[in-house]
Formats: sequence, C-alpha cells, structure tokens
Amino acid sequence: MITAAQLRAARALAGIDQRRLAEASGLSVPTIQRMESSEGVIRGNVDSLMKLIAALDAIGIVLIGEDATSSEGGRGVRLKRQPAGS
Repeated sequence: MITAAQLRAARALAGIDQRRLAEASGLSVPTIQRMESSEGVIRGNVDSLMKLIAALDAIGIVLIGEDATSSEGGRGVRLKRQPAGS
C-alpha cells in the first residue's frame, strides 16, 4: 500500500513532476493528481497501483511500509543506493 503523502514525497525526492510520473507509469496526469489528493492510503484499481509502484521502483524509490524495518518507524520513502559508477 502507498499513501498520498508517500506518493508526493516520493515524487519530490525523485525530482519529477506529475507529468513525468504519469509518462513513466503509463497513467494519466489526472489519475496521478487524484491519487496525490486522496486522504490516507491510495485507493484505485490494482493494475494502476502496480504501474505506479513499478514506475517509482524504476526511478529509484523504495517505499517503506508501516511495519517495515526503519530506524525511525512509520511510513516513508527512501532512494535506493546507486551502484558505484552510476
């Protein structure tokens, strides 16, 4: 699951706008806008959510679930470590 706040933070961390995320995920800009403006966990069809998460993964975003191990706990996002020489 991904929250609207995580999505906004992930996009900001990656330095991309809604249009670029829409292109990367194969979703429309209005769909991205609706997802980002929702409250709490994003609701949508499974296919759209999977496309969104795959696009975030491809641009280097790691989603941290509520029960995932992290030093601070809670939900969040982090960038994947880049391989040496990238």
